[in-house]
Amino acid sequence: MSYVGPDFEPPQPRRPRRGPLTVALAALVPGALLGWLVYETVGGSGDGGGSGQATVRSSSPAAPSASGAPTDDGKKPSASRTPTASSTSAPAPASGPLKGKVVVIDPGHNPENFQHASEINRKVNIGTNWKECDTTGTSTNDGYTEAKFTLDVAHRMRTLLEKQGATVKLTQDGDRPYGPCVDERARIGNQAKADAVVSIHADGSGAGNRGFHVILPGAVHAGAADTRAIVAPSRDLGERVAGRFVAVTGSAPSNYIGDGTGLVTRKDLGGLNLSTVPKVFIECGNMRDSKDAALLTSGAWRQKAAQGISEGITSFLRA
Repeated sequence: MSYVGPDFEPPQPRRPRRGPLTVALAALVPGALLGWLVYETVGGSGDGGGSGQATVRSSSPAAPSASGAPTDDGKKPSASRTPTASSTSAPAPASGPLKGKVVVIDPGHNPENFQHASEINRKVNIGTNWKECDTTGTSTNDGYTEAKFTLDVAHRMRTLLEKQGATVKLTQDGDRPYGPCVDERARIGNQAKADAVVSIHADGSGAGNRGFHVILPGAVHAGAADTRAIVAPSRDLGERVAGRFVAVTGSAPSNYIGDGTGLVTRKDLGGLNLSTVPKVFIECGNMRDSKDAALLTSGAWRQKAAQGISEGITSFLRA
């Protein structure tokens, strides 16, 4: 599936074990059209290209809600809910359409990375070359950090997916001093034998660059990296996530990368190169554009983002 304006092109079958996607895509088209119209109404895309990231510091999390509902950063207020990285946050429901499925959510970066420059700058092998262990991530011009954004969306996704019966693991939950490094992030999903892994991010490109894009693994076979078996299922996962993200959030595909498809293939990301299970990244928007930043800093929009990504995962796991 790719985008041509707001429309979808039916995908070709990619895995023998999955059935045709025509019916599923037909159901997505009205939502995608509506999402595109909403996006055009609130503010169209600008021109531009390129992206960058800034070193930032995380702001303090919101206080828990006394009502028991998720707070603004998506956490439940229960004092006993203190998951550790790569562990389940709570027992999965006994039943549900995703019972028996394992989903790993990878919140990009870590709120405390900025305090551990030497550790996160350490190089790790990603198969094709060596890269930094991790980075600090970017932020909005007002200082709302990517690390805080990714944890918020991850918490909301965890709640939604656990209600569907999935076992959900996070690669980090702000509960470690830095990282994990990109190679460990991949390893957590591999060791969990995850049925799907999604890494949550927000971009740091120039003002006027708007929209989301999903990053797919390219075919890599070098050193410890061998993505050949996961390229097709990861594309399937990415297409479904992109389709539901459009329909639920009303956001448009990136106007500065991906040629309007909302899909980008890369071979330089350790989290993808070293994965042995279906995995994609999603850049949910551009934190350096004021219009995108207004969405990314809205708790209501982040709930939509979490829902759209979760619905894409659910579609993939039930196909």
